[in-house]
Amino acid sequence: MDDGTLPLSALQHYLYCPRQCALIHVEKVWDENRFTAEGRLLHLRADAGAPGRRGGVAEDRAVPLRSERLGLFGVADVVETRPGPDGRETPYPVEYKRGSPKPEDWDRAQLCAQAMCLEEMLGRPVPEGAIFYGKPRRRERVVFDASLRGLVERTCAAMRAMIEGGEIPEAVRSPRCRGCSLGDACMPGVSRRVESYLLKGLEG
Repeated sequence: MDDGTLPLSALQHYLYCPRQCALIHVEKVWDENRFTAEGRLLHLRADAGAPGRRGGVAEDRAVPLRSERLGLFGVADVVETRPGPDGRETPYPVEYKRGSPKPEDWDRAQLCAQAMCLEEMLGRPVPEGAIFYGKPRRRERVVFDASLRGLVERTCAAMRAMIEGGEIPEAVRSPRCRGCSLGDACMPGVSRRVESYLLKGLEG
């Protein structure tokens, strides 16, 4: 954005692959594949519901978020309101993801950043939230401890330095590339060789 804030999604992009983040947020490159399309549709369904209550818990959907300190903006899929330890109402963010839980903290850090935005906006502590994964169709509880908050702080600083400096990290082939929609833009030579190999196999 013109005011220098970055989308919350950039945080997850950076943690997954700094080069992917730079291609999207510096070069403005984007392409969609099956994984990104499924994720986008899942978010649309999560955001489309009306505010209400479920099991006695209040729910707000598509909640705008912003943190001047972190320089982030975005939208929380769902923010539930639950009684906190002090008896006061406490926000509980819920993020929707198409895949399955991961050992890495990419998704947890994105959710923690949402919580840190809510804390700055509402002046209330947000100690935990959850990620709903579409593949097992269950929630993973996430505690926003000092380690996860520190990861968010460090990543925001590194990401901002990269984007403001217009830096594009070198391409490094890894297993993560298989699920990335930016393969042609990131490593066009490799993508063309793979395509040629597949076509030769079909012709044979």
